[in-house]
Amino acid sequence: MIIFGPLLVIAGIGFFCWLLFTLAVFALPFYAGLTVGAWAFHTGAGWLGGAIVGAIAAGLTFGVGQLALAFVPWTWLRLAIVLVYAAPATVAGYYATHGIAQMAMQSATWQTIFSLVGAVAVGVTALVRIAGTALPGREETRLARA
Repeated sequence: MIIFGPLLVIAGIGFFCWLLFTLAVFALPFYAGLTVGAWAFHTGAGWLGGAIVGAIAAGLTFGVGQLALAFVPWTWLRLAIVLVYAAPATVAGYYATHGIAQMAMQSATWQTIFSLVGAVAVGVTALVRIAGTALPGREETRLARA
C-alpha cells in the first residue's frame, strides 16, 4: 500500500484536476448561483423558484465578469477581476485534492503537500483559462491594427 498510495493520489489528482481545469471558469458563477438560489429557497420561493433565481444569478455573474474583462482598459484591474474569478477554483482544487489524498494515504503532511500542489495547479490553470477568455483590450486591438 505504501507504493500504491502515492500512485493512486497522482492518478486521482490528474483526473480531478482535469475536471477542475475544465470547469474552473465557472466556479465563482456556480457559487454565486448556489448561494442566491439557496437564499431564494429559504425565503419561500420553493425549489423551482430557487433554481431559476440561482441560474439567473449564475448567468449574471458570468456575464458581468466577461463584460468587465472586455471593457476594462487597465491591465491591473483585469488582473484583479481574473484573480477574483480564479480564487474559488483554487479553493476547490485544494479541497478536491485533499479529499483524494485523505483516502489514499495516512500521513497528514503528505496530504497537505499534495493538496497544496493540486490547489496551485488548479489555480494557475483557472487563471490562464479565465484570462484567455477575455476579449483583447484597446491596447491589443490598436497594436493589431498597426
